[in-house]
This record gives sequence, C-alpha cells and structure tokens, in this order.
Amino acid sequence: MEAVVGVTSILVAVDYIERVRAQWAERLPDIDTSPAEVGARVRRIAALLEAELADDLAAEEVTRAELDVLTALRRSGRPLRAGEVTTMTGSPGASITKRLDRLERAGLVERAVHERDKRGVLVALTARGESLVDELFPRQIEHERSALTDLSVTERAELGRLLAVVLRRLDPRDY
Repeated sequence: MEAVVGVTSILVAVDYIERVRAQWAERLPDIDTSPAEVGARVRRIAALLEAELADDLAAEEVTRAELDVLTALRRSGRPLRAGEVTTMTGSPGASITKRLDRLERAGLVERAVHERDKRGVLVALTARGESLVDELFPRQIEHERSALTDLSVTERAELGRLLAVVLRRLDPRDY
C-alpha cells in the first residue's frame, strides 16, 4: 500500500492481518473486523512461534502438549498428582493420562504410588526429563524474545499488561 504525500511516495508495510481485514471489508462490508487487530494477530503470532518451537520438539520426539506437562512438573519443583497437572496445563484428564503414558515410556517421567494415599499416583520428572526441559524451555524463551526484539522494554511490559487483561477475561481461573 502506498500513501502519496505531495510528490513523495511512502511505502507502508501491510501485514497479513491487514490484508485479510481488507479482503473481508470487500466481501462483508457491514462486519466490524477491528477485533482482528488483536485476536487474529495473537493467533498468528502464536502459530508462528509454535512452528519455530515445533522444530526443536520434533528433534527430541516430544509434542507441544507433552512439553507443557514436562514444564508443569519442572516449575512445581515436586512430584504432582495427575489432577494437579491437569489444572496447571488446562488440559482434559484423559489427555493428560495419554501424555503421561507416552512420557513414561520415553523415560521422561515416572509414576509412584502416593505414600499416604495408596489410591493416588504421583508423577515426577526423571533426570532425563528435567534435562530435556532445561534444554528446551530456554529455546522457547529465545524464540519469544526474538519475536519481541523491535519493542522497547516499556512497550513489552505494556503489551504484556494489556494481554493479561484480555486473558483474565477469557480464563478467570486462578492457577
């Protein structure tokens, strides 16, 4: 898109979302697509970051959902009940069970019967699982840092604050 000022031509960068909004404005002009200024960009950014991380995960034969389980265990600093992992990841219990089965077969987590409550099972990272998280998590953070390079520290803080407002509206749970 070019804006003409006098005889000077200025090239204005148009991103993917602006192009999509312009297309929708042609097809459905009565629809206000302004929420896409944020929503569609958040989804697009998340997809691009996930694609970058997917390469790192594929090399380790771990899925994003499995990494979420591993990082929840690492952050907690202690063995967790499966229900706690479910809460921390926001994933359904049946999905967590399947992920834990796969991670246990891969030697990344281990399960043990809870000493005081024999009905309960605790899940813990193995040394290999902890090492993998300690290798992959910094890569994920670096991908995110790289995406934010063009923002100042103040702008990043403001963006984080504003996104937190939206997230609390959509996900009011207190983890």
